[in-house]
Amino acid sequence: MQNNLPLRRKAYCGTMNFMMLLCTGITVALTFFLIIYIAVESIPHFSVKILTTKPSYLDDSIGVLPDILNTIYIIITTLVFVLPLGIGAAIYLTEYAKSKKLVGMIEYAIESLAGIPSIIYGLTGMLIFCQFFSLKTSLLSGALTLVIMNLPTIIRTVQESLKTVPQGYREGAFGLGAGKWHMIRTVVLPCCIDGIVTGCILATGRMIGESAALLFTAGFAHALNGFFDALTHSGATLTVALYVYAKEQGEFEVAFVIAAILLVLSFITNMSASYVGRRFQKSKG
Repeated sequence: MQNNLPLRRKAYCGTMNFMMLLCTGITVALTFFLIIYIAVESIPHFSVKILTTKPSYLDDSIGVLPDILNTIYIIITTLVFVLPLGIGAAIYLTEYAKSKKLVGMIEYAIESLAGIPSIIYGLTGMLIFCQFFSLKTSLLSGALTLVIMNLPTIIRTVQESLKTVPQGYREGAFGLGAGKWHMIRTVVLPCCIDGIVTGCILATGRMIGESAALLFTAGFAHALNGFFDALTHSGATLTVALYVYAKEQGEFEVAFVIAAILLVLSFITNMSASYVGRRFQKSKG
């Protein structure tokens, strides 16, 4: 029995290593297949005109510039609201809240919010922001809906970053006579800024890829407006435009061009998160 044990252990380890290698290979293969397939289908239809113009019904030309700008507008607006709320809530839960029971209840609610399907957020945002607050179908309604969706991500990320700061740093600041808020602002936040920035960038990636909630709240108009005008009007982001062109209009060439743009934006977002994380780690080192 004991003589066979090492052989069984080797066979088990070899099998598990093979299975993990196989799963890794399949995952990488699927990723490259997706990227290559979208690139092959989209590159023949890429042009400067389609990226720099808006759709025109006079000559049936198609442009995605309004959709790109609407995506940027809605990301900026969402970050303006979600960053103060998310970071402030995380600081309160980590640094100020005294009742562990209260903190546990709030954290449970946050985890529950993170698991709700986005289509439910869209329906709720339509009823609350579009109808109850009379904001109508607009980018502002979509941005406020995305604020609720991304709050759990920001709060949990910032919370985990705050918890990584050694307690001795806080005690040392108190020993030097610093107040609570001064200690948080000058000692705690600078020590965990890398995690905060990384969480914000990853939340931005989720905003870029969101479509279900925005269909109910932001609409799908391809209008070219300035920033403040766009917030009060209906507008399609890139993901919503992809759905409209592919599902409603059957323009699969344009849909693949938009898919390629989304892949590039996602790649830039992930690379930015990695770069910012490395820079802050080097600066702390």
